[in-house]
Amino acid sequence: IETRGFMSLYQGISAPLLGSMAENAVLFLSYGKVKQMLGEKPGEKDLSLWQLSFAGGVAGAIASFALNPFEVIKVQMQVTNSAAISSSSAGGAVRKYNGLIDCVMQTIRNEGIVKGLYRGQTSLLVREIPGNACWYGVYEGVCFSQMPEGGTKRDLGISTHLLGGAAAGVAYWTAFYPADTVGSQIRANPEYGSRKFVDVFIEIYKREGWKGLYRGWGITVMRAAPAHALIFAMYEQTMGVFRRFDPDTEDCIDKRSGSISHSS
Repeated sequence: IETRGFMSLYQGISAPLLGSMAENAVLFLSYGKVKQMLGEKPGEKDLSLWQLSFAGGVAGAIASFALNPFEVIKVQMQVTNSAAISSSSAGGAVRKYNGLIDCVMQTIRNEGIVKGLYRGQTSLLVREIPGNACWYGVYEGVCFSQMPEGGTKRDLGISTHLLGGAAAGVAYWTAFYPADTVGSQIRANPEYGSRKFVDVFIEIYKREGWKGLYRGWGITVMRAAPAHALIFAMYEQTMGVFRRFDPDTEDCIDKRSGSISHSS
């Protein structure tokens, strides 16, 4: 803040903002489709919490391919531009990006699409699959626990959606946070760029232990709780608006009955 001002804290925000939009769009769409493939028929056949968690994990795997390019660009813009500014006085030849598009073009030109924009894909899959299994599983579990007997999610208030979303956000980042640590190193550090996920994981663990792998977890979950609470609350409110135009729009968990009640 002293050297570059308060707005430097928001450096590279365009990439994660676009990435979050793409991820959540693909994530919720994939989640719904996977549930249909597992045989969910609202009002007739419900899924167990284990099945809902599995659907979340599959959806996370699919969404990771939409998210990873944005993760790469975010890290490139934040880390590389910071290094460029720091070394400018010494005449360093560190590459500096002039915005999101310039960063994308330079990355593709220098490294290609697969090696450039999908660097660290393995680490993202390791994070997204268990993370989203916990994300949806915890949220659906909280909602289910608050539903009255014979009721539906439509009977729940926004406070339950906020609570479930906050719990889901903490669960998501706790499931396998080290994968994010390793992924950030692979995307940001040229030394790790071409190395395998397991190799980087082991090296960080040997050098810093679990403390190194979980560095930043506290501030991450503090940020995630309110952010994910709002994601789910807004999703449910949006579904409520859709129901005004189409009363047949169904909930993710239809009723507190059937197979889902046996898994609690």
